[in-house]
Parts: sequence; C-alpha cells; structure tokens
Amino acid sequence: MAVGAGLAGGLAVLEDPGARRTRAMFACGRPSRPRFTGCWGVVRGYLGVRREWLCAPVALLLGVLGESALPLVAGVVAVPLVRRWLRRRSLRSARERAADAVTTLCGAVVGELRAGREPGQALLIAARNGGALGGDEAAVVAAARFGGDVPGELRKASAGPGLDGLAGVAACWQVAVDGGAGLAAGLARLEGALRADRRRVVELRAHLAGAWSTVLVLALLPVVGLGLGAALGADPLNVLLHSPGGLVCLAAGGVLEGAGLFWASRIVRAGEAP
Repeated sequence: MAVGAGLAGGLAVLEDPGARRTRAMFACGRPSRPRFTGCWGVVRGYLGVRREWLCAPVALLLGVLGESALPLVAGVVAVPLVRRWLRRRSLRSARERAADAVTTLCGAVVGELRAGREPGQALLIAARNGGALGGDEAAVVAAARFGGDVPGELRKASAGPGLDGLAGVAACWQVAVDGGAGLAAGLARLEGALRADRRRVVELRAHLAGAWSTVLVLALLPVVGLGLGAALGADPLNVLLHSPGGLVCLAAGGVLEGAGLFWASRIVRAGEAP
C-alpha cells in the first residue's frame, strides 16, 4: 500500500501545473490531445470504461493479506455482478437524461410557436438546439421538413428508452392538425405534466435517501467487524480463510449478506416504483 501511494504521488507530481496552464492558454486552433499518455493513460482510460475491474485489485489485496485464493475467486464472481449493476445504473441515467431532453424539446417548440414559427419549422429548430428525438431523429426531422407524417414518426421515436413523452407530443400534434386546436397550448400543458412527474421522482428519491443509506451501512457492517477484529489482534482473515469453522461462517455470512441486500434493495425499489 505504501509503494502504491508513493507511485500515485510521483505520477501526480510529474504533471507540471505550469506547463499544463501554458498548454491550456495556447491550445487554440490545435487538436486536443488525450489527457493521459502511455501505459498509465491506457489503464486510466480502460478503468474509466470498465470500472467493474476495480474488484480485481481489491480481491488481490485481500488474497495477499489472507494468504488464500478464495478472495480471488470472489473477485472473479463479483466482476460480472458489478458490471450488471453499473450497466443498469447507466441505463437509468440515460433514460432520465432522455426524459429531461423531451421536456426541454416541448418548451423549445412552445417558445418557437409563440414567436410565430410554423410547427414544422419550430420542431426543426428545437431539435437542432438539443431536443431529444432518439434514434429516429432523422425520420422525424425529414417528416417535419418535407411535410410527412410527423405524429407517426414521433410515435415511433417514443419507443426509445426515456422518450415516452414524445407520444404526448405526437398526440398534441395530431389533435392540432385534425381538429385545429392550438399546438402551443397543448405542448405547454404537456411540458408542465412532464416537469411535475420529474419533480415527483426527485422528491421520492429524496425521501428514500435515508433508506438507501441504511442499506449501505448494513452492507458495510461486516467489513467494519473485520477491521475491529484485526485491530484487536484476532486475525479474522486467517480464521475465516484457513479453518473449517471460519469457512462455514464465511459461507453462511456471504449468503445472508447477499439475501439481506437483495431484500432491502427490493423493498426500497418497490417504494420507487410508479
């Protein structure tokens, strides 16, 4: 650990702040270069994408401290589980960003319509300024530009993750075309409804933050117990990894820990469900 800390400090010192500021000042017109170069840059870039592999050094450290291969096996098993959890969290973040972009799109279209733009032109400007139309953006833009079936293309685009609000935009557009209703008024109401839904989700997560904190504390209690045992000189890793009774306790504790985390997470997620 001391050697690793020393290497990290040395790598941080090697990056001269004066040279970094100079490059930032005179970088206009030059192609940007990667922030990290060499082997360290490759490692940092890979870990930035494959963060689940951070389980490997932790498992290696525990294996060296406990003089056993069981932590390495646990690390190998943990990598796909952590990858699945990270992927699920990333997808949820992407859905939320897409939903926020749809809300922004509604507001932008309303602003352009009230400024005197035609509906198709307003949609084109809003999409160009960062509105979310998903993977079918080209089809929606083409329909708006050349007088195609804009509501139909919007319904197709609403099938994307987090783009459910586009179905409401399509309904408002269809009603405005068929019945002559005001598109700006309908989209304004839709924007208000989407913002209210987003606000409810944020408030609900704020209320559930305490429950998630409790789950995290309960998950870390076994680690705290191992640390306390090591501080008292009991050598808990040796007992758990090199004795029959310790292996039985380790297996039972791992099963109970996993079941408890699954149960608590399921309870909290049930509170988050719509």
